[in-house]
Amino acid sequence: MSTAHAAGRALDLAVIGGTGVYALAELADIEAFEPQTPYGPPSGPVRIGTFAGRRIGFLARHGEGHGVPPHRINYRANLAALKQAGAQRVLALNTVGGIDARYAPGVLGCPDQLIDYTWGRISTLCEEAGTEVLHVDFGEPYTPALRADVLAAARRAGVAVVDGGCYGATQGPRLETRAEIARMRRDGCDLVGMTGMPEAGLARELGLDYACLAIVANWAAGAGPDPDEVITLDDVLANVRAATGGVSALLGALLAGR
Repeated sequence: MSTAHAAGRALDLAVIGGTGVYALAELADIEAFEPQTPYGPPSGPVRIGTFAGRRIGFLARHGEGHGVPPHRINYRANLAALKQAGAQRVLALNTVGGIDARYAPGVLGCPDQLIDYTWGRISTLCEEAGTEVLHVDFGEPYTPALRADVLAAARRAGVAVVDGGCYGATQGPRLETRAEIARMRRDGCDLVGMTGMPEAGLARELGLDYACLAIVANWAAGAGPDPDEVITLDDVLANVRAATGGVSALLGALLAGR
């Protein structure tokens, strides 16, 4: 598939998959779109196909083999590739830890705020000399209209989704200390993840509608009923797999509503 061909056909939705979500099983008639972006290569190809009769694109944020750690993801290239593929609306699937009691493992949520604790990442399209300086409004980091559509789709599909909450984006790839999570709780964070920023900010700079569907894979350090719980990758992936049925049903309802 050529860049020109992909750019000439709009997508109904683009989905970015996080840890444990490297493909969409329901995606049919798949073509691989591998664009050149001004920011270098994305994490992998954009898989374009049909889902619930709609044309969507899927990109694995960490690569399809989970080979790219959070701080090394080329967020600018990923979002630019989706835009080149014809995306205007982007739903980000983020695997997260739960801090607030509403966000137990296995829960889905659609946050409405975030705090950025990351550092050293290229976080703007304005990085290179001579580029236009963008001062985008970011008071509402997730597009309200797309959030509303996601929540309405969840209701139609009978999928429980927590409405609202603050996502705290940390550097990774290590998990956080108990003291860090305690600070995040004091700051007002309900969820913790490693990839929410700069992705959301770059989407705003690119003029893309963007929302997060958070998949709670574990309690954050010290936040659960067992303060001595040790978080393992096996547990994380098991909880993500358990939530994928709800994610698929929600996506189907979201696309059917277009």
